[in-house]
Amino acid sequence: MIIDYRGQQFVCELKIWHGDEYNRRGERQLMDYLDAYHLTTGYMLSFNFNKKKETGVHKVRLGQKVLIEAVV
Repeated sequence: MIIDYRGQQFVCELKIWHGDEYNRRGERQLMDYLDAYHLTTGYMLSFNFNKKKETGVHKVRLGQKVLIEAVV
């Protein structure tokens, strides 16, 4: 999802949690979007329906890019 707000663009990837490997593929996909839009920070929101999930927000640095990931 590309959000245009007050002259700025934000890229947010929405995912349903299907495990760590699926999450890594989502991160790579988000990195590609950031490259396409010439941005350095992106956001990923993962919906996790597991009963023993770990929710929260964390920052992932991949090279020059920063991903803000939230699991709900």
